Amino acid sequence: MNTQIVSDIERLKKERNAVILAHNYTRGEVQDVADYTGDSLELARRATMVDADVIVFCGVYFMAETAAILNPDKTVLIPDPSAGCPMADMITGGQLRELKAKHPGAIAVCYVNSTAEVKAECDLCVTSGNADRVMATIPRDREILFVPDQHLGSHISGREGRSYVLWPGYCPTHARLTVKMLEDARAAHPGAPVMVHPECPKYVRDAADERLSTGGMCRFARESPARTILVGTEVGILHRLRKENPGKTFVPVSDTLVCPNMKKTTLENLREALLEMKTRVTVPEDVANRARRAIEAMLAIP
Repeated sequence: MNTQIVSDIERLKKERNAVILAHNYTRGEVQDVADYTGDSLELARRATMVDADVIVFCGVYFMAETAAILNPDKTVLIPDPSAGCPMADMITGGQLRELKAKHPGAIAVCYVNSTAEVKAECDLCVTSGNADRVMATIPRDREILFVPDQHLGSHISGREGRSYVLWPGYCPTHARLTVKMLEDARAAHPGAPVMVHPECPKYVRDAADERLSTGGMCRFARESPARTILVGTEVGILHRLRKENPGKTFVPVSDTLVCPNMKKTTLENLREALLEMKTRVTVPEDVANRARRAIEAMLAIP
């Protein structure tokens, strides 16, 4: 790690009264300089609690948008504004409005991995870490539209025992995971439990031992008696798992599970973001106000 850049970041952070939030999938060196590291739910909650003038979000754009929506009086920066999310881009606000028109009276629910304009069209927002609890609050006689991730949607609907109308979106990174990869990893590490993200296709989820959000994976890693754990999600999480559990071994199910967008934040552009106060993430007020309702409805559920 470049100690001069880290020193510059620490200095600039104090000068700007800034806080750095980093997702579990970002580069290890970025996680190390962050004030808080977590999954989408943890970071969404943290964004409402920080006592700072500036929030620098190290992750992808929809995450920084969410922070901006929840903190209209703060400056939210993202080091690389091109860090997008292919899944979030698989549905637009207009497409969701068309879907809602075909299902009058349905409850529209979006995964947090969605744009502000999609959140603005929804009644509720969920993350992979709280979807079970949030969806359980919806009356069972109401039709549910779930966007954009078909795999998380099918995971939750299966656990609930009711069907949703699923948008055919998906995470390209998790879609690369196969059952054979799980089988090969198990063969190399007999007895080691396999945990995968619920964004994975059903046949992969069914072949795993645990289906967990990244925050859930961190808890499982701490609490499991297993000394070796196989990890079926974006490889960035391995840094946090190994750092928090030095006595355990974490093996990626596949080294190919890399999200290029999550890797776009570097120490260099993080320093530049603080130095030049760029790039500021803003959401039009009318969109932000409607999107905030869906996000706050989620955060109100323990």
